[in-house]
Amino acid sequence: MFLRRFARPSSLMMMAKVKETTGIVGLEVVPNAREVLIGLYNKTLTEIQQVPEDEGYRKAVESFTRHRLKVCEEEEDWEVIEKRLGCGQVEELIEEAQDELKLIDKMIEWDPWGVPDDYECEVVENDAPVPKHVPLHRPGPLPEEFYKTLDAIMTRKLDAPPKKDEPVISSTSQ
Repeated sequence: MFLRRFARPSSLMMMAKVKETTGIVGLEVVPNAREVLIGLYNKTLTEIQQVPEDEGYRKAVESFTRHRLKVCEEEEDWEVIEKRLGCGQVEELIEEAQDELKLIDKMIEWDPWGVPDDYECEVVENDAPVPKHVPLHRPGPLPEEFYKTLDAIMTRKLDAPPKKDEPVISSTSQ
C-alpha cells in the first residue's frame, strides 16, 4: 500500500529481486552472491595456474570456471545466473567454488601428475587374502554342462548335430 501511494511505478521496476530463502536447511541466502562468485571464480583461475598446463584436471576447471565467470559478469540478476548456468542456486555455486579452491590446494599437495615414468604399480593377485571385513563377490560355480560345452567347442567335437531351426556356425563365410 505504501509503495503504491508514494513510489513511482518506474522506481518499482528498478528494485532488485530479493531472495528470502534458499529452501535448503543450513544454506543461508547470500545477498551479494554475484560479486562473491566473481571473486571466487577469479581466484580459482589464478590458483589453477599452479597445475601443469597439459593436465586434464586443469583444463576442465579452467573451462567450466571461465564459462561460469562469463555468465556472472554478463548478468546482474541472480535468477538469470541460476537459470543460465543450470547448476543450482547461486549459494550452492558459492559452496562448489569454495570446495574447488580447497581441492586445487589438495591436488597441488598430492601432485598426482608427478608420477615418474619408471614408476611400477604393485599388482595384487586374485589369490591374495581378502580381509574379513571385505565381502567376497565371487560368482558360484558354473554347471558342469557349461564346461562340457566349452570343451567341445574348443576341441571342435560337438556331439549332437545342430537342430533344424538353429543356424549352422562355420569358420568359412558363404
